[in-house]
Amino acid sequence: MGLLQDKLGKYRIPQMYMERGVYPYFREIDSAQDTEVMMDGRKVLMFGSNSYMGLTYDERIINAAIAATRKYGTGCAGSRLLNGTLDIHVKLEKELAEFVGKDEALCFSTGFTVNEGVIPQLVGRGDYIICDDRDHASIVDGRRLSFATQLKYKHNDMDALEKELQKCEPDAIKLIVVDSVFSMEGDLANLPEIVRLKKKYNATVYVDEAHGLGVFGRNGRGVCDHFGVTKDIDLIMGTFSKSLASIGGFVAADKDIINWLRHNARSYIFQASNTPAATAAAIEALHIFQEEPERQENLWKITNYALKSFREAGFEIGDTASPIIPLYVRDTDKTFEVTKLAFDEGVFINPVIPPACAPQDTLVRFALMATHTKEQVDFAIDKLIKCFKQLHILK
Repeated sequence: MGLLQDKLGKYRIPQMYMERGVYPYFREIDSAQDTEVMMDGRKVLMFGSNSYMGLTYDERIINAAIAATRKYGTGCAGSRLLNGTLDIHVKLEKELAEFVGKDEALCFSTGFTVNEGVIPQLVGRGDYIICDDRDHASIVDGRRLSFATQLKYKHNDMDALEKELQKCEPDAIKLIVVDSVFSMEGDLANLPEIVRLKKKYNATVYVDEAHGLGVFGRNGRGVCDHFGVTKDIDLIMGTFSKSLASIGGFVAADKDIINWLRHNARSYIFQASNTPAATAAAIEALHIFQEEPERQENLWKITNYALKSFREAGFEIGDTASPIIPLYVRDTDKTFEVTKLAFDEGVFINPVIPPACAPQDTLVRFALMATHTKEQVDFAIDKLIKCFKQLHILK
C-alpha cells in the first residue's frame, strides 16, 4: 500500500457512524424533489431541500428543458470562450442582469465555481479580501486562491468589520464578500451597514445571493433589493440550484467588471459551459418568478407559520429571518441521532456539523418550500418535538 492510501485508509469517521446506524449522508431519493419524496419504498416529508419556490417538478420547466435538449443536444462540448456559447446562454445573462439591476451578467456551470473563479480575479497582491467568518465554503475556497491579504470578521459584527477595514491601506482595493442569507443559520447580512462602511472606507462589496433569490425582494430579486441597496452593491452572485430549479450560477456587475471576468475568470473560460437543459430551465424559472408572485407570498406565509410554531414549542432557532430554520442541537452525535430518528418518523432534515458550523453550534436544518402546507409543517414539528425530547435536547 502506498503512503497516500496508508494515510487516507485511517479515515474511518463515516464508517463509525455507519456502524452505529446513524450515518445521515447520501440517502437515496427515487422521486422528484418535492414536498414529499420516495425513499426506501415509502413517502417522506422533505424539509431538507433548497427548492424554495417548489419549482423542480414544474411541468413548464421540465418542458423547457426537454425542448432545449431536442434543439441543442445534451451538452455544448466546450467552454463559453470557445465553442460553448449558445444564444440561450446570452439570453439568460441579459435577463438575469436586468432582474438583479446590473449592467451585465456571466453564467457559470455551477454556483460554487462562480465564487471560486470570480473572487481571486478581483483582487491580488497588495489588495484585501474581507469575509464574514460564516461565509459559504465556495467563498472560502475562492479567497484562498487569491494572493490578496485575507481578513475575517466575526459573524454579522459590524464593529468587527470596521476594525478590519481600518487595517487596510487606504488606496488598496478592499473587497468585502458576504452571503446575503447565511445558508445554515438562516439570518441575513446587515447590508445597509455594510454599504455605509463601504462608502466610508472606499471598499467594494460582493454579495452571494444563493439563498436570497426567489425568497426576498420584489418578485424574488434578493436581499440587496429587499434592503434597497442594489445600486451600492458592486457584484451580485446567485445560483440556479435553489429557487431557479436547475444547476449553474451567475455573477452580475457593471460592464467593466464583467468584461474583465469574461476574459480572466478561470472557472468561466476553462470550464465547459452549462447544458442547454439547465439553461432553459433557469430561464423558465426566472419567468415564473415574475409572473407568479403568489409563490413568494406562499413561501412567507408558511415560513412565518413555522417560525412561530417552532418558537412556541421551545426550539432554539437563533436569529433566522428566512425559510432556513436552524434547530440547534449543540452536540455532533445527537445531531446525527436526531436526524435518524426524524427520518424514521417520516421527516427528512439535514444535519449540520463542522466544518459547516462551529463544534458548539451543531444543528439540524429545516428548510421550507412555497408548496409546503400547514398540515405538513404541523406533522413535522410534532415528530421533531418527539425526537428532540427523546434525546433530551428539548425540555
